[in-house]
Amino acid sequence: MNAPKNSMAVIGGGTMGIGIAYAFATAGWRTCVVETDATRAGGLVAAIRERAEVGVARGRLPTDRAAALPGLLTVAGAVDDLPAGLDLIVESVPERLELKLDLLAAAEKRGPALLATNTSALSIDDLAAVLLRPDRFCGMHFFNPVWSIPLLEIVRGEATSGETVEQARAIGVGIGKDPIVVRNVPGFATSRLDNIAAFEAMRMLEEGVASAEDIDKALRLGYGHPIGPLRLSDVVGLDVRLDIANTLSARYGERYAAPQILVDLVAAGHLGRKTGRGFFDWSEED
Repeated sequence: MNAPKNSMAVIGGGTMGIGIAYAFATAGWRTCVVETDATRAGGLVAAIRERAEVGVARGRLPTDRAAALPGLLTVAGAVDDLPAGLDLIVESVPERLELKLDLLAAAEKRGPALLATNTSALSIDDLAAVLLRPDRFCGMHFFNPVWSIPLLEIVRGEATSGETVEQARAIGVGIGKDPIVVRNVPGFATSRLDNIAAFEAMRMLEEGVASAEDIDKALRLGYGHPIGPLRLSDVVGLDVRLDIANTLSARYGERYAAPQILVDLVAAGHLGRKTGRGFFDWSEED
């Protein structure tokens, strides 16, 4: 079965996958989320609809777009279950190279017009190595929370065609994002800036410079950041931050090494908002 026009899929139903699916479905795209975990898959559509209700209540999402979501959202248990010929497939699974390589190779077999990865740190060229058509592949790096942050970082690999970059840019603009285009270097532009601030904030917390709340307040009130680096790390997921630290430090050295407090929190299973505890207590927040 071939996919209708303006159809896409997101591989991975985690925090970022849900956000990406929300962005496309609320823009009128037929959107499928691939999630292998049955428990998580069962709650995906409900989670996106609940977020849409928040958007409507805050005046950020028209009522008719929220009402249309049930007819636009589907869930699949495997990449092989996706229809052929989708306009776009975005891979958004944890920052582990072998996992991404396997899923991207499977996704390419479904014949999408454009294939993208949401990686925030891994090399686009390394990920393209398993593809038969690397010219149709690029990075489409969204930012959490996807429904609030308009930035979209398009990453051009060595083999990425100019047409692919322009397609990705047009798609981003069409769903309400404001794209930038960057060259494929480790961490691209945004992850290098974001993580260096986050890791320094963690080291300041380790050294007792100030509380987590006050460190974040300094960045919010002094420099106009909408959210502090420690709270943002909790939202992103501390396990994700640790994966990125390992990737970036392998390329850039000690300045991106994971702070010990981050290593310890992940080892203890405190991953941020998704587990109820990280640098902050999220147990009573939705």
